[in-house]
Amino acid sequence: MKSNWLNTLPGARAALVAAMAVTMAATFTACGGGGYTESPVSVTERRALPAEFTTRAAVNYSPYRTSRNESEIGNEVITAANVLQDLRLIRATGIGTIRLFSSKAFAETVLSVIRDNNLDLKVMLGAYPNPVNSLADEAANLAELAKCIELAKRFESIVAAVSVGNETMVEWSTHKVDPVIMARYIKSVRDAIKQPVTTDDNWLFWSRVPKVITDVVDFAAVHTYPVLDTFYNPSEWDWRLKSVPEAQRAQAMIAASITEAKEQFGKARAALDQLGLQNMPMIIGETGWTAVDTAGGPNLAFRAHPVNQKLYFDALQEWAAEGRRGNGPKAVFFFQAFDEPWKQGDDGWGLFNKDRQARYAVQSLGTCGVTWACEPGTYTTADAVKWVAPTIGTAVAANRYTLFSEAVVAGEQVATGLRWDPFATTGYATVAGGAPGDGSNSFEITPNPVNFGWGLFLYSGSGVTANLSGYANGRLNFAVKSDSYPGKIEIGISTDTEDRDVQEAFLPIGPGDYGYCNTNNWCQVSIPISAFVAANPKLDLRMVSFRFIIADRFSFTGKPLNTTGLPKIQVDGIHWSK
Repeated sequence: MKSNWLNTLPGARAALVAAMAVTMAATFTACGGGGYTESPVSVTERRALPAEFTTRAAVNYSPYRTSRNESEIGNEVITAANVLQDLRLIRATGIGTIRLFSSKAFAETVLSVIRDNNLDLKVMLGAYPNPVNSLADEAANLAELAKCIELAKRFESIVAAVSVGNETMVEWSTHKVDPVIMARYIKSVRDAIKQPVTTDDNWLFWSRVPKVITDVVDFAAVHTYPVLDTFYNPSEWDWRLKSVPEAQRAQAMIAASITEAKEQFGKARAALDQLGLQNMPMIIGETGWTAVDTAGGPNLAFRAHPVNQKLYFDALQEWAAEGRRGNGPKAVFFFQAFDEPWKQGDDGWGLFNKDRQARYAVQSLGTCGVTWACEPGTYTTADAVKWVAPTIGTAVAANRYTLFSEAVVAGEQVATGLRWDPFATTGYATVAGGAPGDGSNSFEITPNPVNFGWGLFLYSGSGVTANLSGYANGRLNFAVKSDSYPGKIEIGISTDTEDRDVQEAFLPIGPGDYGYCNTNNWCQVSIPISAFVAANPKLDLRMVSFRFIIADRFSFTGKPLNTTGLPKIQVDGIHWSK
């Protein structure tokens, strides 16, 4: 789970995969690979999963508390005291195994805390190799693997298994590593330690797993996220269940999601069986249900809730029990133990929130105020969210719908209750120096792109939409000033629909398009709303959620992935007009 903004990944995946696959194949040869043909593991030699590993409830764990974005996590100090608090909370739920994603960042602290405090916890230790685009990348990956090996040996009684890689080979991965390179990494770790070894990846990868990977692993660690599938592909399974009475609809959705997870798991099982690996154990390395729709808008608002999370969590425990009897996964690792604010729009998956307050999913496993502090809120099963038909507000009648401006225009309606949110690590602030005729301040954007780009959107954090259908023949207007920003940027909007599917439209614009310029002078941009509708006819202007989006997703604007050094952009006077 690495996305910081759910809308971004589907469109960026194809270009990202194509670009990186060629690079990695060439790099592997340069790094001394040259192919991988041997089969170093036979079925009879595969290492068994420890009994404790397959009988305990399990969870994914990261200790980050204060980081607000990805750029800050490297500087966050992970203390033994905080880790001890976390692990005691985890253990108090009855969970007995945790999964760590990396070996270099904080794993040694976690393992030391378990040992020094004699905690009854086992660990699936992770190694996190990154894409190989240079010899320096290869060296960094080898250092990560070496640390994993050293920790697995030093804490052998605690480390029950090892996983090399996290969603690094599925086709949509944003940090894709060629399976040939991954096989080399996995084998190097397995050759050096005694524990069983795997790689964690999405079910889609495991359903098409290449033999080069099954040759080097002892078991399969499969990820499945039915709740996210309904966002990326609303037709993947019927989450709406309109035919079910509303009072039973939420529970029916959870039951259907478990059925979908089992089907995905079954596709991975079938792929292994086809390779003659009927005896290879399988676990669920990640699955979860978000308790909070942190991305805002209508994205997951009819699925994300503390009660829905509990319903899914409880259903998983039943599936895990089935697996122990031989009819499913041998272990199920829930995602995630604690919220992580640095993930921004992809946060809210924790059994505990960032303040270490127990969510509804686990509150009944202890006592609020005694075992742990509990997150505020009193719920019953009836509070679970589900699909309901949208409520369409009264159409905005004003000739101007103002989003950001100091100018006062007669008869305008000024939008209220909106907030800016970034995807990636985009910075933003109100600064001195406004566009001509629009006051003394403007809105300054500092691109801090991740590999796929950057972006920022203006919306109602509570999911309230605006009926802007009266602007169908109007325009989206704003002033912009940038100092030689290269190439194109993107301007977009998004809406809800009667089916509660997010629909979005982005328009890449370069100098001269709709008045846009990058000459370090203020210029006025005016885009017909019809251009957005032409880009995506599924937009429903009666339910506009993201009123203004400014972004640069590199695969859509023609920039190389991992572009850096982009100048700041100022915008002002943002408004819709009829």
